[in-house]
Amino acid sequence: MNEKNETMSDAFPDRLSTNPKSPYYNEELLQRDVGIRFKGAEKTNVEEYCISEGWVRVTAGNAKDRYGNPLTIKVHGPVEPYFRDKTES
Repeated sequence: MNEKNETMSDAFPDRLSTNPKSPYYNEELLQRDVGIRFKGAEKTNVEEYCISEGWVRVTAGNAKDRYGNPLTIKVHGPVEPYFRDKTES
């Protein structure tokens, strides 16, 4: 039963965000420890990604907007999401 659940949810959505206010937020998927490879390098500061459009939104240092949220920058390039627990096999 557990294998069936893993294979059904192994497909990544086109867009995913770590911000709970975003319509692209998916708590169940994020709990599985999603990693992002961007232009071949692993990124740990990704706030949101879009596979079809080829961009990631990353935090811009310690800068904050007027609401206290981190400022982000959209960077274009190839995006590869993966589950970190499966790459260690």
